[in-house]
Amino acid sequence: MKKLIAVLLVLSLVTVLAVACGGSGGSTNVHLGSSTFLQPSVTISKGDSINLIDDMAVVHIISNGSWMNGVPQPVTESGAPTVSNLQFNSAGQSQMIGPFNTAGTYHFFCSVHQGMNLTVIVQ
Repeated sequence: MKKLIAVLLVLSLVTVLAVACGGSGGSTNVHLGSSTFLQPSVTISKGDSINLIDDMAVVHIISNGSWMNGVPQPVTESGAPTVSNLQFNSAGQSQMIGPFNTAGTYHFFCSVHQGMNLTVIVQ
């Protein structure tokens, strides 16, 4: 019984340390509609990724940056995974972006659809 309690305590400690030192390494789904991200903003943990999923048979081309005043503004943000002209062509297509290893706020946009912006907040 004492050995079981000791093992459980060690496992609990390892879990606490893993969470404190980094993200879970999980992923969050973000769906692309006909001309918008269905979730324009997501919050994830450090170490996680996002999984972009095209719900419609519509072309999307995703890159780092955002639309500002009707003009696409590509930008490289320190700590963000680099995404350049990631193309979606069909319903059900998906692509993982990440992991996001640095806490911060990062921006992605679709160059095909004006105003199609995604903000990823990493905590």
